[in-house]
Amino acid sequence: MSRRSGLFAAALIAVGGPQALAAESERTGLGHEVTAEELSAAGYTVFPDGKGLPEGRGTALEGKAVYQQFCAACHGRNAQGEDAAALVGGRGSLTSERPRKTVESYWPHATTLWDYVRRSMPYEAPGSLTNDEIYGVVAHLLNLMGLVGEDDVLDRESLPNVEMPNRDGFVPDDRPDTH
Repeated sequence: MSRRSGLFAAALIAVGGPQALAAESERTGLGHEVTAEELSAAGYTVFPDGKGLPEGRGTALEGKAVYQQFCAACHGRNAQGEDAAALVGGRGSLTSERPRKTVESYWPHATTLWDYVRRSMPYEAPGSLTNDEIYGVVAHLLNLMGLVGEDDVLDRESLPNVEMPNRDGFVPDDRPDTH
């Protein structure tokens, strides 16, 4: 089962229960009942406060090698962008005539970076990195931004405490229908 079809199956189960998946599968002749393993791989979300972060750990020093192997070809040796978007730099540029929207300049939470890497990277094999490799890559990027030290350990306890430069650049949505 592809990752996309696994996510579709998880959504069907969440909305209509297993019966919805079975009915859709019977109607189309496609798919199968999602396994607990498939649901587990696709079915969690990491929140800004760190809720949902899994076990694991990494340092910038450890993550540098992983970054060079899996990320540098697209994002550049120092995450300044090449074939893909720059990840670092641009701090303070959002209100300028030439804003640079990078993880460093725009993203409000370090946990969002962890979640994005987990779900979407590396481009050719999303979801293939281990939790330790993801913590390491995130630590490396945050180190390039000057937010953590080379030997600082990032894990489910410490990562939510990293203060991103644009953390206060977003206004919480307090409409009652969004909770």
